[in-house]
Amino acid sequence: MNLQKFSPWNWFKSERGDAGAPAPVEPRQGELSPFIGLHQELDRWMDGVMRQFGMPALESRFGEVSSLLRPQLDIAERDEEYVISVEVPGVEEKDIKLTLEGDRLIIEGEKRQESRTEEDRYQRIERSYGSFRRVLDLPADARPEEVRASFSHGVLEVHVPRSGEARSNRREIPIQ
Repeated sequence: MNLQKFSPWNWFKSERGDAGAPAPVEPRQGELSPFIGLHQELDRWMDGVMRQFGMPALESRFGEVSSLLRPQLDIAERDEEYVISVEVPGVEEKDIKLTLEGDRLIIEGEKRQESRTEEDRYQRIERSYGSFRRVLDLPADARPEEVRASFSHGVLEVHVPRSGEARSNRREIPIQ
């Protein structure tokens, strides 16, 4: 019995790679210590735990942390469409790219922010840069050719229409 069809659609299977399965640890040439391998395995394990709770993985390697800019998103399922809301505060519309590759919706962007303060005899310049990429696998009843998007006040909203065929398979069963 295939239990997979009873679970909700997995929009994030492309982001997790091979179904989130941990990769085996293989020693690298020139490893200085067995503790480095242990450190890498613990990092991989923690990344897997974080992904299962919907948190972004840190993807750390020897203390380096990359891709911490990962916008949060909500997916609402309606009878006629899916609505995906992506929070991207501080990102301008021109810095967001929305692409369809087959049944995958790719949301990419870059955040560039700089603030400058000049008072008395000192200057303070703070910069914040980062890029993000989210990959969503569209369900079978999605109509990718009709996807539309809008952007307002730091929120990207993507509307993915659904085909009528998928809804026709659903019916209410009266209780007697």
